Amino acid sequence: MDDAWREDVLGDGFHQRTLPLRPDDEGEVVATLVRALPSRRRLWHPERALEDVDVLYVHGWSDYFFQTRLARSFTDRGARFFALDLRKYGRSIRPGQTLGFVADLGTYDEDIAAALAVMREDGAGRGRRLVLLGHSTGGLTLTLWAHRHPGVASAVILNAPWLELQFGARSRAAITPVAELRGRLSPLAPAPQIDLGFYARAQREVFDDEDPYVVDHAWRPEIAMTAHAGWIRAVLAGHAQVAAGLAIEVPVLVLLSTRSILPTRWSEALTGADTVIAVDPVARAALHLGRSVTIERIDGALHDVFLSRRAARTDAYARLERWLDGMLARR
Repeated sequence: MDDAWREDVLGDGFHQRTLPLRPDDEGEVVATLVRALPSRRRLWHPERALEDVDVLYVHGWSDYFFQTRLARSFTDRGARFFALDLRKYGRSIRPGQTLGFVADLGTYDEDIAAALAVMREDGAGRGRRLVLLGHSTGGLTLTLWAHRHPGVASAVILNAPWLELQFGARSRAAITPVAELRGRLSPLAPAPQIDLGFYARAQREVFDDEDPYVVDHAWRPEIAMTAHAGWIRAVLAGHAQVAAGLAIEVPVLVLLSTRSILPTRWSEALTGADTVIAVDPVARAALHLGRSVTIERIDGALHDVFLSRRAARTDAYARLERWLDGMLARR
């Protein structure tokens, strides 16, 4: 394992560390862990509510970690924030790789295990609580991981998690046999491209100069990376597991927009809705995650609720902080 932390492209207190993983048919494989630490607390200052918390963030499809304000929302309250660019995404892309491809979401267990091993070097697991924070497909990945690894995390936060197919359970059941066969026989066959770039445009339209961020379009293209049949099969298998019911023992927070639009042309309405997942089927699916699930619906939110227009973004952070105060704040 590469034991050197280096300054990250985000600068200003963000560092990264390469996590070597087992090679696959395409050669070298790595994940990348990004870290942001809280400022040192002075002795005469009161203890911050999340000083014993470590957050592990996992991004979604065709994405990587760049949300600095999200990190600071935790470090300002005393938590240590870690974000994982999974294999074949973002900082972890290596030449000759099929971007984002895995044939089983369980493959990411190795990436997560490597991240947790590094976090433990600095004291995670020794009286510290782990909070999993996942966006979109990363939310699905962490949900399944938490189910398979009880007793590790203290809470799970899901930002518009992709827990169900856009057209619901019946459509998933109808297409799964075909997707299963194609995914086994031709795992690298490209799936139809349904992203027309509207989500990226919506983010540009609501961009706030007072809350800026920088996106590397080589790592997060405006039109999503090509999906492949084997990956689609893996996602559908994850959806089926959620639908069958999981047993996450810790509190779960799900943040979703109040509405979704699956667009075929541009309109201003796309700047105030989730244009990637269908939020109502996801809200229903979330009830199968465990016995303590809080669903917060944010009016006007985009697919990444923390990149929405200012009013929706402010609401999302307020709801997150209220939940943290109730579930995690030290008393």
